[in-house]
Amino acid sequence: MSDEVEPGHVRVRLDLSYDGKDFSGWAKQPRGRRTVQGDIEDALRTVTRSSRTYELTVAGRTDAGVHARGQVAHVDLPEDVWAEHREKLLKRLAGRLARDVRIWRVEEAPAGFNARFSAIWRRYAYRVTDNPGGVDPLLRGHVLWHDWPLDVDAMNAAAERLTGEHDFAAYCKKREGATTIRTLHQLSWELDKAGIITATVRADAFCHNMVRSLVGALLFVGDGHRPVEWPAKVLAAGVRDSAVHVVRPHGLTLEEVGYPADELLAARNREARNKRSLPGSAGGSGGCC
Repeated sequence: MSDEVEPGHVRVRLDLSYDGKDFSGWAKQPRGRRTVQGDIEDALRTVTRSSRTYELTVAGRTDAGVHARGQVAHVDLPEDVWAEHREKLLKRLAGRLARDVRIWRVEEAPAGFNARFSAIWRRYAYRVTDNPGGVDPLLRGHVLWHDWPLDVDAMNAAAERLTGEHDFAAYCKKREGATTIRTLHQLSWELDKAGIITATVRADAFCHNMVRSLVGALLFVGDGHRPVEWPAKVLAAGVRDSAVHVVRPHGLTLEEVGYPADELLAARNREARNKRSLPGSAGGSGGCC
C-alpha cells in the first residue's frame, strides 16, 4: 500500500466535525443507510460538478451514534478540479451539507500525509453523569445517564492499571486478521461543576468497541459492582468477558487526532502499517470505538 498520490492529483486534508445521532457511522454502507462518508462524498461530487465519486480516507472510523469534534480525512482530487474549486470549496460544501456535519478546513496536504496511517494518536472523550435527576435535556444526545452514584477516585485508580502497551483483546470486538495490541497513553476521569464526569481516552489507535468497553468496565468499578483490580484482571485474561458492558455510543466524541511533523509523515505511515506484537507473542486480532 503506497502513499504516493496518483499523477495529476492533489491530496487534500479535511478537518471536520459531526453529530453522530442520525448517522449509521462513518463508513459507507449498502441499502442507502446514511453515513458521514457518504454525505461528504456526495457533496464533493455535487459541488465540483464531477461525474465520479472521490473516496475519502479517515483518521478513525466511528460507529453509529458516535460524534466527532476533531475528525480528519483526506481525498485525492484531480489537479484541475482542485485548481478550479479550492478557493470556494469550503463555503460550497457548507451550503450543500446537512447541518449535523461541518467541514472547517480544506487545504493541500503535505507530502506523505495519510489521514489514517500518519496519525500518531487519537483522543476521545466519553461523558456521563450520575445526577439522580438524569441528564440536562440540552445535553441528552452527548451524555450518558448512569443511575448509580459513581466514585471518580476509584475509576481513576482502576484506569491507571490499564495504560501502556497491551493486547486489548478483552475489550475489543474481534476482527479477522487485525491486531488488538494498542498503546493507551491516557485514561482518566474528571468531574466538572455541572456534574458531568468526562473520561479522556488517548491512544495510538483503537480497535472496535475498545473505548466503550473500557468505559463500561470502569463504570462498574465506580458504582461499586466490581473492585478496582477487576478491569486489569480482565485485560490480563485476554478474552472477552460477558460482564464487560459496551456502553451506548452517544456519550462518545472523537475530540482530536495528532500527527507528527511533516518530515516524519512517511516514516510514521510505514510504522503504522506493520502488524504489531508484544514481546514473546505472535500478535493479536481486532478495528473503532
